[in-house]
Amino acid sequence: MKQLWQQYRYGVIALGLALSLASCATVEPEPTPEVVDEGPKPVYIEVAQRDAMVIGQKIWMNESSAKIEGLTAWNTGENFASLGIGHFIWYPAGQEGPYTETFPGLITFLQSRGNTGIPAWLLTTPDCPWNSQQEFLTNFNGERMTSLRNFLKNSIPEQVQFIIRRLETALPTMLQSLNTEAEREIVKTQFYRIAQTPQGVYALLDYINFKGEGTSITERYNSQGWGLLQVLTNMPGTTSEPLQEFVTAADMVLTRRVQNAPTERNESRWLPGWRNRLQTYLAGM
Repeated sequence: MKQLWQQYRYGVIALGLALSLASCATVEPEPTPEVVDEGPKPVYIEVAQRDAMVIGQKIWMNESSAKIEGLTAWNTGENFASLGIGHFIWYPAGQEGPYTETFPGLITFLQSRGNTGIPAWLLTTPDCPWNSQQEFLTNFNGERMTSLRNFLKNSIPEQVQFIIRRLETALPTMLQSLNTEAEREIVKTQFYRIAQTPQGVYALLDYINFKGEGTSITERYNSQGWGLLQVLTNMPGTTSEPLQEFVTAADMVLTRRVQNAPTERNESRWLPGWRNRLQTYLAGM
């Protein structure tokens, strides 16, 4: 039996919450089984193809000014490539880091959706084939890199759907990481306050792609994270402007990250751009 709990429709973007319960009939009465709380269920977000393109263009603009060359990047001081509209991380073989690798998951997701435009070499290359920023830049206009950029340019709506899948599991993951019911209730309330408008859905999608869920213990400086969980936790929830609260809390969380970051990373150079990105959450779709 499937029971529809809740469904939201906001123009071209819809947000629904569905819970499936299974039951079976028996000839002989049996003791009622103990109800096991399996935790919060994922939020399902449906975005039409046209609107996925709009959101994708905004995320692409946020990450690399919507430039084609920005679809394949390797930032100075990092040991991984940043690919696609969301700068999905791809590590070379033998390399590790504190950030979650997401590009291989994107390729798997696109395969599962029947995308036939994936370059053949990508299907047999589990690790980033360029081992350093210098090697990456040397091959920037090579055949592989060019085919990769073209593929990423032509799959923007599908990349948005991949980010959506991450958001779908984010709320349960965040709630399960908290220690008390009071903390869980705060985060859940703030999540749904934001998700009640199309612009809010965009803000959630962009921020989780931008800075993650905030649940990984490796994504911490001085034991303090900077992901979606930390933003929702720091929203006061006392005004009628949840998006403004979200942006203010995100600014505080990202400023704290910069203050806590190792000096050699020089993360202060990124803060102005991060703040500009947050302001797009307040603009109309």
